Amino acid sequence: MKTVLDIKKIMELLPHRYPFLLLDRIVELQPRQRIVGLKCVSANEPFFQGHFPGMPVMPGVLIIEALAQAAAALVLHEVPERAERLVYFTGIDEARFRRPVGPGDVLRLEIDVLQLRPRAAKMKGVAWVGTEVAAEAIIRSHMLDRKEAAR
Repeated sequence: MKTVLDIKKIMELLPHRYPFLLLDRIVELQPRQRIVGLKCVSANEPFFQGHFPGMPVMPGVLIIEALAQAAAALVLHEVPERAERLVYFTGIDEARFRRPVGPGDVLRLEIDVLQLRPRAAKMKGVAWVGTEVAAEAIIRSHMLDRKEAAR
């Protein structure tokens, strides 16, 4: 599978850092339309220590966050002054969790644009493990200037 953006490029787009960066690489990118990212779920993820001991399951909210990060990468990829912007996750609709995600799984995070405005976006996200849907949701976001966000 061809890497379109590696972790270094993702870190140029997103402000997230370990342990909260939940996107390892981008394998497909159609500007303003679609992005596909991967999250390789490791047994060393810090959330597995408490969720749940002896039965590690990636929290559903973190799967949705991974989808939101992929959506933010799609939005910010086209913004020339992206270092001066933040994309805030502002809403989630129709979230469904279909299967647990655990150590060794690779999440394929597929995001398709439903609406894209200069400062707001609505996107459909589906997280896959192999051929099975793990989670899906409508993700809403809003872009702010960093100075505006600091207020």
